Amino acid sequence: MSVVSETQRCPVARRLVFLSVCALGVSSLVTQLTLMRELVCAFSGNELVFGIVLGNWLLLTGLGAAAGGRMRFGSPAARLAIAQSFIAVLPLIQVYAVRTLRNRVFLPGLQVGVVETALASAVILLPYCVIAGALLTLACRLLAPTDGASSIGRVYFMDTLGDIGGGVFFSLALLLLSDHFGILVVPTALNLLAALAVAFAARHRLALATTVAVGVAALGVLTRVDLDETSLARQYSPARVVFHEQSPYGSVVVTESAGQLDFIESGVPLFSTDTPEQAEETVHYAMTQRPDARHVLLVSGGVSGTARELLKYPAAAIDYVELDPSLLRVAKRYVPEYFEHPRVAVIRDDGRRFVQQTERRYDVVIVDLPDPSTLQLNRFYTEEFFRAVARVLNPGGVLEISLAHYENAVSDQLAALLSVADATLRRVFARTRIVPGASVYLLASNGRLDADVAAVLEARGIETKLLHRSYLAAVLGEDRVGDVVRSLDGGAPSNRDLDPALHDRQLSYWTSQFAPRLGTIGAVMALLLGAYLLRSGPISFAIFSGGCAASTLEVVVLLGFQAIHGFVYQRVGIIVTLSIAGLAVGSLLMNRGLLRRRRRDLVSLQFAIALFAGLLPMLVGALTHLGSGLGAELSADVIFPLLAFIPGVLTGMEFPLAGREDFRGVGATAARLYTADFVGAAVGAMLVGAVLIPMLSVTLVCLLVAGLNLLSGSVVWAATKA
Repeated sequence: MSVVSETQRCPVARRLVFLSVCALGVSSLVTQLTLMRELVCAFSGNELVFGIVLGNWLLLTGLGAAAGGRMRFGSPAARLAIAQSFIAVLPLIQVYAVRTLRNRVFLPGLQVGVVETALASAVILLPYCVIAGALLTLACRLLAPTDGASSIGRVYFMDTLGDIGGGVFFSLALLLLSDHFGILVVPTALNLLAALAVAFAARHRLALATTVAVGVAALGVLTRVDLDETSLARQYSPARVVFHEQSPYGSVVVTESAGQLDFIESGVPLFSTDTPEQAEETVHYAMTQRPDARHVLLVSGGVSGTARELLKYPAAAIDYVELDPSLLRVAKRYVPEYFEHPRVAVIRDDGRRFVQQTERRYDVVIVDLPDPSTLQLNRFYTEEFFRAVARVLNPGGVLEISLAHYENAVSDQLAALLSVADATLRRVFARTRIVPGASVYLLASNGRLDADVAAVLEARGIETKLLHRSYLAAVLGEDRVGDVVRSLDGGAPSNRDLDPALHDRQLSYWTSQFAPRLGTIGAVMALLLGAYLLRSGPISFAIFSGGCAASTLEVVVLLGFQAIHGFVYQRVGIIVTLSIAGLAVGSLLMNRGLLRRRRRDLVSLQFAIALFAGLLPMLVGALTHLGSGLGAELSADVIFPLLAFIPGVLTGMEFPLAGREDFRGVGATAARLYTADFVGAAVGAMLVGAVLIPMLSVTLVCLLVAGLNLLSGSVVWAATKA
């Protein structure tokens, strides 16, 4: 049956195609966010893993869009219905596969390298992404008889509208549900209903039978099997899962084996009940410098036993700041004696936000967070944060942070990491001290830092399992400490919010632990990308540049917001949703005035994106000086959301116009432009957001994005004049 005759026989086909695309948009964003969280847990992810997974998602979806332009077999409506029925259930299968196959493909407990992460995530994401990309192209072809070239822009708008719904739903669902499978049931149902409606309207027996069969099978499994409980049991076998909860901030799991409880957050082991040694080092190196401290601030880590160790100092009143409510529930369930103590005040807030806003003063501040492997964590190791801590410290107060693992040798990567951290602390504090324990602990103060740790512990009668005199003599020996101190580079840069040098060194330190090196792989990817861009043509190059700008500038806005206002999940969700909403508004505006637009308008949009990218670092930098009060509220509630919305509008306007100006048939044009958009966004996510920002700084990256869009706009302008 031809596309034209099918549309004529089914007068509601156009609405059904729009319904199908909206359902796909909801499913796509919810599935992307869910699988991102699951894969990051499986591979103990950092910023590079985030970029790899998101980049794979976008690249594979782009390949699917390209493949969709070449599909010619069977009825288009039947293909749409059958493919969408599979799209409905694939996310459930993928989440189950991530959880159950990780420890069967890779050794349990072993860190997975960059190459293995890229390959494994690509295999997991491949079925869904390729089918989803093909569906977008197929939807454009179905609308072609009635909408012609404008069908491309209309499908783009409906898909983006679905993405907005998916983002809002996912944010709200996380506040109500603790089960990823429960969240995925809603997009599963939406896609099955859309597939059923299309199959019924097309009167295609095979499509209808396939959709019904898939729906019945999914219903049978969901009603008879607790997929969440079953998959977790297999994921952590032979240990027994005794607690599991998804929160907006991660996944918290507690397992039990031979009487020992292991606490795991987002795939990273936090601590075990029979191993208090890490908590002892975290607390006592700092507290023995000020054993009579009356006010202590603990930023995260209290669940791991640091709160218990702090209570060994009878004068100390402890403010424990923790953002994730799941961790607090774990603490109250398994170690309530430490969190219901009258000297411990539990504060649920972002640690940096609390430090910036509190009027309290402290004698000791301990930051017990993982290494700055993400830009979110890097916020707690920057010069701006250290200055905020210095403000809340009493005269002579002590700050402690820790980094990496130390095994009696200082590699070049570890030396670079410690050099930046020490240089950053020295820009704020008069004195620093390095303690190379199991991790490297850095103390900073404007007072003295020379206490004899063993002598203070003995004089105070503080009992410890690890920090006895012989261990401390080895750890604090002149040779061991001297090796670390001599490795420091006195000319190392400071780590700043918008110039995250420490995060760059952390990624280098992490990747240095794996083989093979990434240089060859990076060179091959660069050659493939160059070959693609040379063949893409001026307008596809413009869409590539716009997609790259959209994903990169969103990362910059989020980074600036987190640095200034702290990680407040609901507001960050609003920023992401408004960025997507900008795409929808831009495509809607362009679709309505499409007949009046010309190729020169695409050039203007490229130059406008370039201008915005060049100005964005200055705008974010200016917001850091607003302080508290009304200015800070306007920054968080109005200005940052607007900064996310504007580039979304500009890039959203490009797609419909490009579809008309480069029209060579609906299927071919849709495939070409969707591929360019997804590949550009993938480059922004994988290369720019994860690698270039920490390596080059936000300002330089924004200037690179501006230059890319100036170049693509100039190429389109030159092609127009030719």
